[in-house]
Amino acid sequence: MKHYSVMLNECITNLNIKSDGIYVDGTLGLGGHSSEILKHLTTGHLYAFDEDEMAIDYAKERLSKINNNFTLIKSNFANMTEELKKYGIEKVDGILFDFGVSSPQIDNPDRGFSFMHDGALDMRMDRSTKVTAADIVNTYSESKLTEIFYKYGEEKKSKFIAQYIVKNRPITTTLELVDVINDAVGNKYFNLNHPERRIFQALRIEVNQELKVIETVLPQVIDLLKPEGRCAIITFHSLEDRIVKQYFKTQSEVNELVKGLPEIPLEYKPKIKLITKKPLTATKEELQENSRSKSAKLRVIERI
Repeated sequence: MKHYSVMLNECITNLNIKSDGIYVDGTLGLGGHSSEILKHLTTGHLYAFDEDEMAIDYAKERLSKINNNFTLIKSNFANMTEELKKYGIEKVDGILFDFGVSSPQIDNPDRGFSFMHDGALDMRMDRSTKVTAADIVNTYSESKLTEIFYKYGEEKKSKFIAQYIVKNRPITTTLELVDVINDAVGNKYFNLNHPERRIFQALRIEVNQELKVIETVLPQVIDLLKPEGRCAIITFHSLEDRIVKQYFKTQSEVNELVKGLPEIPLEYKPKIKLITKKPLTATKEELQENSRSKSAKLRVIERI
């Protein structure tokens, strides 16, 4: 199964992996980053999360060829603290997230993520959950659709597209939806601006509550990391990156309430330091091999 691990070397280098450390991959996927972490562990252990049963099965076989110092957890990473406690883990040495959708998920028409292949409008990362993209497209009000397209897709013509969707319901397949988007905005705007990319992104975020789970897990990251423990996060669009950037910024500065005091109380002191002041991006060499790395940004922090 073809898969490219985005900014792999940069992630591994910045995690400062210790051979006896406890590490967490919050987004297992097909196990590319996890494999590399595992290669660095002798007595340490890796805990990896994914909602997708297919990813768990594939990665288990792949990681087993390296060593057995890993545990795969079928759960959203938003449940990280709770799930790790089941294994007696309260502190870890490093955490990694890659918020991209794995290539096989995008390329598999049955999953409904792709606007280039025809398939059912699904887009669920965890196929045991109920709400699909088709449910959203066919049941949300015009105003609700406009809101999610604008908020999660940052699409200028959200209102027109929402109107056309409501007019043309039911819509059950990905390419049906692409046609409706094209009709709503006209060929010229469609070909120049590719609104289908933003609408599909917005639907995927809504189906999987992607931004909410990021907001939920970030405070857990700070609490889970040991002093000098690191977290590396790869984002792929401005909405994700903004959440990560702003949270890391607040946690790396002295709280506004006590700035200027001669003695800063411990609870108001910075909890982390920024290892990457500006996000790292993929090298030219990587971009030649994998165009999907183009929008990737890597931010790294260290627990104080």
